[in-house]
Amino acid sequence: MDSELIIVPVVMGILFIGLPWLILHHVTKWKTAATLTNDDERMLSEMHELANRLEARLETAERLVGQDNPNWKPARLDHENSEYVEEFLSESTRKLEKDS
Repeated sequence: MDSELIIVPVVMGILFIGLPWLILHHVTKWKTAATLTNDDERMLSEMHELANRLEARLETAERLVGQDNPNWKPARLDHENSEYVEEFLSESTRKLEKDS
């Protein structure tokens, strides 16, 4: 009988104090984790700069190869040219079907 009197307040405390506190604690942690920190912004900036440098190098390499071989066509996807993307995908699909 005495143990039942102790269990009821403990369960009620867990339900009405512990559980809401746990949920609200993690919600606030998730909200703060969803924002970018200064280190994250710096890393994204460095990655963007690196991507731009790599793209410039690739364009230079493509230009040099194109000068040596006028029939050469770059085989990379260009997000600005949707016709080229469609042509590349259909050509790749044909090659895959032929190989299988």
